[in-house]
Amino acid sequence: MYPPEPWHLRGQMYLSVFLVPMRAVPPLPEVLGAAVRPLSFGGRAAIGAAWVDYQPGGVLHYRELLSAVLTHERGRPRISITDIWVDSVASREGGRRLWGIPKELAEFTLDADEDLVDATAAAPDGAPIASALVRLKRRVPGRFPLGFTVAQELSGHVKRTPVRGRADVRTANAAWRPDPHGPLAYLAGRRPVLNLAISDFWLVFGRTAEDRATTRTMRGPAG
Repeated sequence: MYPPEPWHLRGQMYLSVFLVPMRAVPPLPEVLGAAVRPLSFGGRAAIGAAWVDYQPGGVLHYRELLSAVLTHERGRPRISITDIWVDSVASREGGRRLWGIPKELAEFTLDADEDLVDATAAAPDGAPIASALVRLKRRVPGRFPLGFTVAQELSGHVKRTPVRGRADVRTANAAWRPDPHGPLAYLAGRRPVLNLAISDFWLVFGRTAEDRATTRTMRGPAG
């Protein structure tokens, strides 16, 4: 029903970063919350919210809305996804079963031209989740490496998943409109402190055969 890891993905991402008081941050699952903690910036957590258009050329193509908190595990940075919706059953099932990512289904509109992105997401029953208008601005010269680790709870354990890739970057302005009574209510009425378009990216999401071989070598022979 879904591809094995790693997933090779291509597309466009429209990312905004919010600083949210710690008391308003969605709680992490118990096992995950015992291992990682949100990074504090003067009593506030950095939450990244993003619209993603995974396009043909990767193993799956679908649309996504997510919210994730920047955490640390004994000083090592992690990304922990708290809320996420996709319009692909294969993506939902793979994300849940491979990496513990709590994907739900939603219906999307994601209209993009050269300089403007108009996005909306609603639950299958029509209940609104969020919308946003993103204006793309200056392209930053160069192509930039991407690399981070996603930490989630999977089957009672912490699942750490590497993500790496490359992308172009553009600055942006974004006006978010989360439904104040919906699952992203903790972002309602807040203005992002940073907006970026992660353009024409390619990602490798998950462990490759080389990663697994390296892990086995580091652990040494069994017994």
